[in-house]
Amino acid sequence: MISLYRPGHSILHRAPAWVKLALLALIALVISLWAQDWWVLGAIGMLVGTGFLATGFGIGEFWRQCVALRWLVLIMVIPQLIFLGPELALINTTRVCIVVLLAALVTLTTPMAALLDVIERLVSPLARFGVSPTKVGLLLSLTITTIPVIANLFGQIREAMLARGGPRMSFRIVLPLLVASLQHGDQLADALTARGVD
Repeated sequence: MISLYRPGHSILHRAPAWVKLALLALIALVISLWAQDWWVLGAIGMLVGTGFLATGFGIGEFWRQCVALRWLVLIMVIPQLIFLGPELALINTTRVCIVVLLAALVTLTTPMAALLDVIERLVSPLARFGVSPTKVGLLLSLTITTIPVIANLFGQIREAMLARGGPRMSFRIVLPLLVASLQHGDQLADALTARGVD
């Protein structure tokens, strides 16, 4: 399983995993329901940037995470510009980018084992209904870590197309991205099967 965790001694590294997950969920909820104004998004964006600086990784890590989102931004902005107009397109794209950056911040500062433990405890009451807390925790953690992985795959494929003299943006990237994503899924499935997860 791919983990983005980077060891450190910052306050975010020392914070309990459940606190970080709760803040992630709370901020995502606030962004989804009330972040209609640019000043709200700007304030939350500054909070996210401050969080990256607090990790001790420096502004370079924050910039690297932002650059990794460039193709995701293009994919989201273009259809929304056509159907929703420029203001809504930019607001919605900014919302998604902030949530993805927050998820990256959580995974950078929290070992995956700690995230799994918190998620399993949260869903443990559902065990009486036949729900496996272990499988639910694994599914959610894989979802969190797969978002930046897919974005990275997109960047690699795009750079390969540019190196071959292809256009800057083309729908032909969809098929190789789909194939790479499925291959990544197969590799994860094989790794899980090898560890006895059915």
